[in-house]
Amino acid sequence: MKKINSLFYKCILYTLICIIAIHCKPKQNQEPEFTLRASHLVNDQHTWFKAFEYFGEILKERSNGRIVLQNYHSEQIAKEIESIRMVQTEVIDMTVTGSLLNNWIEIMAFCELPFLLRDSVDMKNLINGPIGKRMEREMIEKTGLRPVGYFQSGLRHLTSNKPIKHPDDLKGLIVRVPNVPSFVTAWGALGAKPTPMAFSEVFTSLQQGTVEAQENGFALIKSTGFYEVQKYLNLTSHVVSWTYPVIGEKQFQKFPDDLKKIFLECAKDLQVYEHKLYVESQKLVQNELKEKGMIFVEVDKDAFSEKCKDAIYNSLSPEMQKVYHQILADR
Repeated sequence: MKKINSLFYKCILYTLICIIAIHCKPKQNQEPEFTLRASHLVNDQHTWFKAFEYFGEILKERSNGRIVLQNYHSEQIAKEIESIRMVQTEVIDMTVTGSLLNNWIEIMAFCELPFLLRDSVDMKNLINGPIGKRMEREMIEKTGLRPVGYFQSGLRHLTSNKPIKHPDDLKGLIVRVPNVPSFVTAWGALGAKPTPMAFSEVFTSLQQGTVEAQENGFALIKSTGFYEVQKYLNLTSHVVSWTYPVIGEKQFQKFPDDLKKIFLECAKDLQVYEHKLYVESQKLVQNELKEKGMIFVEVDKDAFSEKCKDAIYNSLSPEMQKVYHQILADR
């Protein structure tokens, strides 16, 4: 009888241990409640992508595995403008974008309006001021994209296979630009032939001579290897730019309140982490481009600005012209 009782109690104890083990199983090993997919135009060596990889790690950790983020670089899923549409239709969930949203809302032109801002101080004042807040609000209301921070992109410069010191040197030059109205206007006014094109197609087009020049910041010029097909880096500094990591508003609203809070807290750390990577890369990338053989060319910046400023201003609607004057007044 004692042996039966002993066996009975052992069975109960074993059952309790199993129940406890099951209920104490780490949540990280359970299926995630939300699996997010993010599409990036940049490759896996760029600071934006690296920051999103970090974002995915802290999201998973802080949500106890309830949110998982999958990142796809180099436009593997879609071109930049297609990625925006895919977020809007909930096919994917996140991307990084900025002035391209000018195709949806006028005010996004100021995210990268050529020859408007002087430096990063002007940029941060705009982002954190009433115009920047209006941009964020209209992104949510009119495009269905929620900005969760911003990434500093630095100055944009022109690369080419001949030195460009003055707008007269641009005559007839085929320049790849993003599909942004103000970019097309500016480079057309400067005498070039602006050609909108998906970012993933630029390297091959430069290689084949379909386009002859392109414009971007130091980091993208380096990470995409444009130094292999472009000799000169002309320091036009025509744009002081930034971009936004965004999530679809519909997707964000599906989170319960506790996950919304975790997501936004992680997004703050995403911005801080990317900025750290950006600052570190800026110290190195210019020297690396020179080591790769690129020749840096000083240009007549005033001549560039003067030649296209009227065309840029006149391309804006009357309402946006008022915003333009407000930005200049606040500088």
